[in-house]
Order: sequence, then structure tokens, then C-alpha cells
Amino acid sequence: MRIKVQDGFEWGTSLQDIVVPEGLRNKLASGVDYIDSALGGEGFTPSAVTLFTGEAGAGKTTMTLTLADQLARAGNTVVFNTGEESLLQVKMTADRLGLLGAFKVGGEIHVPTLLKKCDALRNTPKCKGKPFFLFIDSLQCMDDGHYPDGQTNSKSAERALALFTDWAKANYTNPVVIGQVTKSGSFAGSNTLKHMVDTMLHLSVERKDPDLAGCRILETTKNRFGSSGMKQIMAITESGFKMIGQTM
Repeated sequence: MRIKVQDGFEWGTSLQDIVVPEGLRNKLASGVDYIDSALGGEGFTPSAVTLFTGEAGAGKTTMTLTLADQLARAGNTVVFNTGEESLLQVKMTADRLGLLGAFKVGGEIHVPTLLKKCDALRNTPKCKGKPFFLFIDSLQCMDDGHYPDGQTNSKSAERALALFTDWAKANYTNPVVIGQVTKSGSFAGSNTLKHMVDTMLHLSVERKDPDLAGCRILETTKNRFGSSGMKQIMAITESGFKMIGQTM
């Protein structure tokens, strides 16, 4: 498994000879204030892989569907791929939130097949050249293809995430990978997963501060392209989240 993706430059290349493509320099604003703020204020960096975790019932699906919808409205190509819920459930949630639902959906759990389908969509005339976002719900549901019979083991999540990472770096795409947490709220997976991604966001329910009881806290626990440790404080309503504050 490769954690550091090779970029084609020979060892010993002069740094002055490396030209960074403009497409890699331009940040992609999501249009969701609390997400852009969590990412440092400007949005997503092309090719960045984001791992998104959260407590059960905190609103991970609500937040990711809202984000997918806003990114699609902004003209990006967006796919929400779920192995957790049926597409009917996804549709009902989107309807409840009043989302336009301009993004694509799918239920493919075999990662190599999923990435081939994404590449085919990326290269259609309508999508070619547009920023591409892939939401994966969730990492622990995915079959990395290591075993021909579809079996998985304790390393499957790492192998699947490595495939998403390689694909993102090679194509300047942006996977947003939802990760399951345990009942105690800790991340369900090895620390290797945290090291493999560029950004890690965690959504929790505030229970200690009586003035903020029930509010959601979106914390940036890792960010290679900006500040980490930031916390967005949000109220949750029938139509989604509303940012009410920020702390460090």
C-alpha cells in the first residue's frame, strides 16, 4: 500500500524545474460557510482527500448531502456514492432538506469499479474539465477488490483509502470519505487512515457547555493546506445547519 503518491519526477530533480499546474493552485469554494471556514477560509484544494467522521445522529448525512448539493450548484461534477443507505433514503433526506439534488448518485461498493465509473463520467463532454467531487458513504462499507470473492478484512479500509488517494492525486479530484466511529465517538479504524488523508473533519454533539447543549461542533483535526484545531459551532434546524460561532 502506498501512502505517498508518486508524481512522476525523478529523484534529484531541481525544485526550480517543477512547474505546479494552475489547476492545483486554485482553491474550490464549497459555498457552505462552515465547511469553507473549517478548511481555512477558501475551500477545497484540488486533489485533497478529506476524511469526515462523526457521532451517530450528529448529522453526517445531512451535512455531506448539503455540501454535495452546493458544490453541484456551483458547477462542479459531484457524485454521492452510498453503501450505507439506499438511494431512496438519500432522496428522501434531500427532499426534506429542500436540496435541488443536482448531483449524481450511486451505490457501487467495489472501489476499482467505482473509480472506473467516475472516470467515465469525468470524461463525458458535459463534465470534462470540471472539478470532480466524490462522496463515499462510508469507507468501512467499501470493497477494495483485493479478494476476488468480495471478502474484506481489517486492512480493507486502508487499501480502499489508498486507491481513493492515488486516484485523487493523479486526477486532481476531491474524494470526501465518510468514516464510521465507535459508540464512544472515537474513530473506527487504524491511525494509518488519518495519516493517509490531507484533511480530517469530525462532527460531534456538544454536551458539556449548557449554553450550547445540542449544538453541533465541526472540528478540523488535520489540514495539510491550512490551519487545524478550528471548531465551527452550529445550530441544527429542519433545513440543515446554521453556523453560529467559531473557536480555536
